[in-house]
Amino acid sequence: MTAMASNSSAKLPLLHFLQRQSALRSFILIRAIEELSSQMLNVVIAWYVYSATHDPMSLAYLGLARFLPNIGMVLAAGQVADHFDRRRIIGVSLFLETLCMATLGALSATAALSVGRVYVLLFVMAAAQAFSSPALSAMLPDLVTGEEFPRAVAVASSAFQICTLVGPAVGGLIYALSVPGMFALSTALYLPALMQVRRLATGRHEARAQENGPADESPLGGIRDIRTNRLLLGVISLDLFAVLLGGITALLPIYAKDILSAGPAGLGCLRCAPGIGAAAIGLVLTHRTIRSGAGKLMLACVAGFGFATLVFAVSTNLWLSLLALMGAGGFDMVSMVIRQTLLQVSTPGAMRGRVSAVQWVFIGASSELGEFESGATAALFGTVPAALLGGLGTLAVVALWSKIFPELLRADKLVT
Repeated sequence: MTAMASNSSAKLPLLHFLQRQSALRSFILIRAIEELSSQMLNVVIAWYVYSATHDPMSLAYLGLARFLPNIGMVLAAGQVADHFDRRRIIGVSLFLETLCMATLGALSATAALSVGRVYVLLFVMAAAQAFSSPALSAMLPDLVTGEEFPRAVAVASSAFQICTLVGPAVGGLIYALSVPGMFALSTALYLPALMQVRRLATGRHEARAQENGPADESPLGGIRDIRTNRLLLGVISLDLFAVLLGGITALLPIYAKDILSAGPAGLGCLRCAPGIGAAAIGLVLTHRTIRSGAGKLMLACVAGFGFATLVFAVSTNLWLSLLALMGAGGFDMVSMVIRQTLLQVSTPGAMRGRVSAVQWVFIGASSELGEFESGATAALFGTVPAALLGGLGTLAVVALWSKIFPELLRADKLVT
């Protein structure tokens, strides 16, 4: 169905490949630091807010504070990313995130930190990330050659997954030792990221924008481009509905406590398992790039994600459940690398910011709504039926999208 082979850049060992890509190294460092700090903050802030309020709704407000800026600023963020220097957008966003993190540290050190101030600072940080995320995504194709791009996506995605795994553990450990110390470390992490922003420039953005011809300059241009480009629409909507139906993160505490009898430690392992699978497969993809049959492979991996969800749903053995979740994470990593690459190579350079902004909202919406859907279905039908319905729903989406979007089946090579 697909061939994984080595091209000229893939033949290089990973470290040698990265040594030749200074701009890519800077990109990965920025993304990794931002994700690591975000994951550290998520654990610490959730613990602080719940300890201060003892109200589950206070945790819901944390999610709302992060989600609303993405929805409210999607058009502005995309428009800015396509009409201004993306390095400056990233630099200003990182500076605001650094300032908010330092403020959290100063307030905690002086015992002046309150729940209300946490919400405000999180909202500002989420607003900054709403601008930096599409700018970073749109910039990646301009940092490497078309032949190197799929491998660059795999490397960046692997680093992202590793930080997703490490961040909560590091944040919780340091928070237990010193609350101001955790915020101080997070603030310090942003400094090298800020120093790397100037190294992102390559001058390819302008050239590629000219090659793609005139583009829709309006803030709605990204939405129009997705609507008219069948491949883009199929890729984004496939991800939206697959994650919406197949996401079972909200059910993991129930499985750990009532079905697997694994306790808190088991829950931690279950939460980490998808990331371990994703990071492992991501490292494989950094060495062996996908050369052909990309669309078919993506659909097969989304189906694999659904099948792994079904295995997890019926499992009563902790080890089998962990293997199923690791498999789900691995399948998701392959489909994510293909999806990210197809989105970027199928979008004109001058419109990547707006398309990326819409995509980020879809990703956030599918994750948040997916957890709500899982919880609501479990409340109505029970935990195991809810997980089974999620897996079956994902398989149904793959079958349906294969018919509705034949462009997905015809998508072949991942080159820019």
